Amino acid sequence: MKSIKPLLVFAFILISSLGLKAQDSLTLRQALNYAIKNSEVLEKARLDILNGRHKVAEVRAGALPQVDLTSSLTRNLILPQFVVPAEFMGGQPGEFVAIAGGQYWTGLTQVQLNQELFNQSVFTGLKAAKSSEEYYKLAAEVSEENVIQQVASAYYQVIINQEKMKVIDANIDRTQKLLTMTSSQYDLGLAKKIDLDRVKVNLSNLESQKQDLSTAITQQNNLLKYYMGMPINENIQIPQSELQTLKQEAFALDGNGFNLDRMAQYKVLKSQESLLSYQKKARIAEYYPSLSLGANYIYNTQSNRFNPYSSKALNFDMSAITLTLKVPLFDGFARRSRVRQADVEIQKNYQDIKNTSNSLKMAYENANNQLKNSLTTIRTQEENKKLAEEVFYSTQNNYRNGLASLTDLLTAETDLVSAQNSYNEALLNYKVAQIELIKSNGNIKSLLTE
Repeated sequence: MKSIKPLLVFAFILISSLGLKAQDSLTLRQALNYAIKNSEVLEKARLDILNGRHKVAEVRAGALPQVDLTSSLTRNLILPQFVVPAEFMGGQPGEFVAIAGGQYWTGLTQVQLNQELFNQSVFTGLKAAKSSEEYYKLAAEVSEENVIQQVASAYYQVIINQEKMKVIDANIDRTQKLLTMTSSQYDLGLAKKIDLDRVKVNLSNLESQKQDLSTAITQQNNLLKYYMGMPINENIQIPQSELQTLKQEAFALDGNGFNLDRMAQYKVLKSQESLLSYQKKARIAEYYPSLSLGANYIYNTQSNRFNPYSSKALNFDMSAITLTLKVPLFDGFARRSRVRQADVEIQKNYQDIKNTSNSLKMAYENANNQLKNSLTTIRTQEENKKLAEEVFYSTQNNYRNGLASLTDLLTAETDLVSAQNSYNEALLNYKVAQIELIKSNGNIKSLLTE
């Protein structure tokens, strides 16, 4: 028995730990950090950064030496004929003869080297490539901020829906008790059948509302998991403490104010402005002359048998160094058109910057106003909820004592549920506005560490 007790204690501890693990809940911070690691949107953004680095390497390759090796082997089925004066072959002057030229087998191997010495387009492209790295990083930052906002908003929506479910469950419980009481009164002849039917209809409507809300909660949970990049079949549980934190939170406004330079969307457009400037410079660089250095080595072999590159074949080699200067003179105004197109893109980006600046400023002002309004609404709805509770319990007591009608009781109950749901909606609107305000301040990532 003494040896069994430790085993029982160990088994109890093991079962308890497994139970805790099975009931692990998901806090907002955990949800956001999970999304940062697993979101398909952010993974695609990271791949864009990686692809941007490869593009930089591709552009940089244009300034490096280019070396090519080509080798060919040719079998001449019919040798070419060359017409020469017959007297070269000992014939009569004025006559001509045809002689076969070359060999049946010909091999040619060439190594070609080319190095750009001066090419303004390549050099401008290198600067643009370095700037594009920063662009892809900023674009990924925008995606990350959007995912954080989506996850946080969906997370609080789940909390409020769960709270609404508690309101409906409490209402169903009260209605079932009312149904029992009314049924007893009806049996005793103290209540009318229409009163009993009204309570039954009310209970049926509540059950239907509960089913609809249950479906909405499932869909909202799935949406949250989708934003997080979590498999839909995974189970998540949001702790009650998150709701208590939401209710007890000190509703302090963010004091950082609006700062456009902190906004990732704005920084992306400014980075794009830089890229478009380099694009225009690259088009202008097409007017510049280019200078390149080339070198080659050729090894030629010929034979009437299949033995090229052997000592029995006719082998010879050659090599040359070439300095090439290319001066663009006239291309039908194609370069001018490309420069003008680049100018148009710069002007369009400038309009995007103006529009985005106004949009971000508007989002900040709207979120700020919505937050202030939500705070007032929360306080008002909290008072309404308390008042509705007092009215309901007072009406319920009066109904039991025959001092209030069933209509009065059902109306008071409807008002109570409406006040409770309005209070929950006010909490949700507050959090959504707060998240939008934090994002419009450029501080959305602070949610990852709170």
